[in-house]
Amino acid sequence: MNSALQSAQRIVIKVGSAIVTNDGRGLDHTALANWSQQIAQLMAMGKEVVLVSSGAVAEGMQRLGWETRPSTIHELQAAAAVGQMGLVHAYETSFRAHQIGTAQVLLTHEDLADRTRYLNALSTLRTLLSLKIVPIINENDTVVTDEIRFGDNDTLGALVTNLIEADVLVILTDQAGLYTADPRTDKNATLVSEAQAGDISLEKMAGGAGTGISRGGMLTKILAAKRAARSGAHTIIASGREANVLLRLAQGERIGTQLIATSTPLSARKTWLADHLQVRGKLIIDAGATLAIQMGGKSLLPIGVTAVEGEFLRGEVVACVTTDGTIIARGLVNYAANEVRKIIGLATHQIEASLGYIDDAELIHRDNLVTL
Repeated sequence: MNSALQSAQRIVIKVGSAIVTNDGRGLDHTALANWSQQIAQLMAMGKEVVLVSSGAVAEGMQRLGWETRPSTIHELQAAAAVGQMGLVHAYETSFRAHQIGTAQVLLTHEDLADRTRYLNALSTLRTLLSLKIVPIINENDTVVTDEIRFGDNDTLGALVTNLIEADVLVILTDQAGLYTADPRTDKNATLVSEAQAGDISLEKMAGGAGTGISRGGMLTKILAAKRAARSGAHTIIASGREANVLLRLAQGERIGTQLIATSTPLSARKTWLADHLQVRGKLIIDAGATLAIQMGGKSLLPIGVTAVEGEFLRGEVVACVTTDGTIIARGLVNYAANEVRKIIGLATHQIEASLGYIDDAELIHRDNLVTL
């Protein structure tokens, strides 16, 4: 199989902190100019491009004279606020040289967890792409808290890929791709040219966290590919320092690691349920309910639930968990946690007698349920 980028029409490109900031020494304007030129040529081929860029915190650290990444939220927010100024200006200047406009888009997990804001973000990005503007997306580090932050821009890149239903996610990093072992410590490590996204063995291969400048490591990229595959997108992990890497990929050349999406893409709504919403609680389900959900595509009924964990409201997302602790699905629950505790194990016709009313026959309707 040639590079997936060759036939792709809509592309998300994620660039990491190490290559954006020359390993934390400050913005690498030469690299940014390089990528801007390549993206301009991709657009001339008729491709739509969204850029997810790390580097704001690293640039802020450099401007503030900090040598190590801050660990407290308020310091992280300050570094991001300072660094975002330089990062956005640098991209704007680089793309303007090719008569291409840019737009800054800052997102938090909360933006994609709320259905209305999710759809608003989608509409905005689609409009920008129709106007031939390159959206430059970063996590909104200036307002994040531990509960809503994406955690790394690899995850953000995958969520944006799902959001706009892109064909390919390209993750540019300081490594040549995924290796069978850490090439920095194992001289026998070999590059994985192609594999299936979501293959559990890839997670075992991937190393731990990256440098002190970046948040992620190869594992976050493998997990990002798994997420992107849910909406049918392939992922390419390659070195951002490889000469003309984007153009060569667009011409079909195989560079780095290509992770292929093989499963049937989930619908946009199911993708949103699977990845864009935060789980507020758990429903422990019995073997019968597990079989009905996994094999029969059925709704979850109260009679199949044995226990409830957490506090949640009607309409929030809960996980369906087997008795051995495996999460098999998640969905929008029709009753609050205190109500569910009163009706677990009951048949549908018994709900009204227990609660005094009945809103829905199902705890989670199959249309609002996605298996994992």
